[in-house]
Amino acid sequence: METKTGTIAVLGGTGALGSGIAYRLARAGHRVIVGSRDAARAAEAAEAFNARVGRQACEGALNRDAAAGADLVILAVPYATHDALVEEIAGVVGGKIVVDTTVPLVPPKVSVTHVLETGSAAARAQKALGDGAKVVSALQNVAADKLASDEPVECDILVTSDDAEARSVVAGLIGQMGLRAIEAGPLANSIVAEALTSVLIGLNRRLKVPGAGIRITGIPG
Repeated sequence: METKTGTIAVLGGTGALGSGIAYRLARAGHRVIVGSRDAARAAEAAEAFNARVGRQACEGALNRDAAAGADLVILAVPYATHDALVEEIAGVVGGKIVVDTTVPLVPPKVSVTHVLETGSAAARAQKALGDGAKVVSALQNVAADKLASDEPVECDILVTSDDAEARSVVAGLIGQMGLRAIEAGPLANSIVAEALTSVLIGLNRRLKVPGAGIRITGIPG
């Protein structure tokens, strides 16, 4: 489904995963607001992305301002700051698609799956934001350094949401980033992608592989 996404805010856009996402989006031709708790750091990251893609694609802002100024919002923050950020942006994301990449990792045992009472971090975000926001879960199972590179990423991305149109929009956006997105049903299914992250972290450590991902077989293309 081809739908204009307008300006995209990546909250936590100066972190490892967030910066990879912001770069891929800018490279794909999108206008990106890099969000951070530190405005100066956000502006510095935005300029670095602009230099890399060769155009003024990005600007920096505080997380809430970035969310307010965007048409679509991506959360790319650690689980420890997830709830606080969701609460911070709740008043400015009504009617918007909010993509949640968060995984409930609990140090030091990050290779052990941690299941929330709500089932998943994305479901927790939807409950906190209410029906006005369209929460989509995605991008948990791809290594940040692979997104930050210019190389093809051999990893499928599971996309879940209770809003079928929002799910389709985000799947299309991920395709533009150079990855294969697979729509995987309602938001309740996000627990699978989130839990897989801990499994993949464990595989990376035990097998000494650089960023294991997942592939869904049997799907043409």
